[in-house]
Amino acid sequence: MSIVERTNLPLRLFKRGKVRDIYEIDGNLLIVATDRISAFDFVLPDPIPNKGIYLTQLSIFWFERMKKLIDNHLISGNVEDFPDKLKDHLDILDKRSMLVIKTKVIPVECIVRGYLSGYGWKEYQKRGEVCGIKLPPGLKESDELDEPIFTPTTKAEKGHDIPLTFDRLKELVGKEVAEFLRDKSVEIYEEARDYAYQRGIIIADTKFEFGFMDDDIILIDEILTPDSSRFWPLDSYEPGKPQPSFDKQYVRDYLINIGWDRKSPPPHLPNEVILETERKYREAFERLTGRKLE
Repeated sequence: MSIVERTNLPLRLFKRGKVRDIYEIDGNLLIVATDRISAFDFVLPDPIPNKGIYLTQLSIFWFERMKKLIDNHLISGNVEDFPDKLKDHLDILDKRSMLVIKTKVIPVECIVRGYLSGYGWKEYQKRGEVCGIKLPPGLKESDELDEPIFTPTTKAEKGHDIPLTFDRLKELVGKEVAEFLRDKSVEIYEEARDYAYQRGIIIADTKFEFGFMDDDIILIDEILTPDSSRFWPLDSYEPGKPQPSFDKQYVRDYLINIGWDRKSPPPHLPNEVILETERKYREAFERLTGRKLE
């Protein structure tokens, strides 16, 4: 498998994000997951081999699995189904791209937390609540919550997303849509959480995005990947401290430990950090899907 750091396809570029290059094609979108990796709102100078492949294949796996709960935007992840104008680029697109329906995106990050970690833990320490949701006193870092909580944020094009209370979400998108986003996000999370737990992975929290296809709300973007979720190994889970993870927290921890100021251009990653990060993404994919990539 080769490294793909950036693509330049003969299509109209819809958006180039931190990780994904998105193109318009015949009224739909082509999402290409590169091997770029970001941390603290910076794209790092070193790609992670195969990362885009693991992200795409894991999203496709979950989209198929969650069809029983909600429709999604996936048309095909098989390059043989892609339009003829891409036939000279299939080697780059293979396994790391999805042809999807173009929807009217609901500008909200739908975050579900089943465990107290990251931003949620910081807010709990300050206020005893997360996004206006009061939590019991005496919880420790990484504790499992009695039930998952829905903690949406704005979807910022630049800078940081802003946490939203549920009342504020209702003001932004309407009561009916807000309740649908909350209930469906929690339902999908619980389905994934239970499945992953049986395979030795705790899904501590995750992020979903939704869009309108005509009058229906469907699941879009990526779903339940190490870039949009916090994955912990079950066999080493121990509340009261941060957990080892299968996601890019490993890279964040490295950058914190070397004292990077998060303002100057990010440093290069040592080869051992690159290889270990690739291994973590691979292991998460293999555990959850039960298969290895050729």
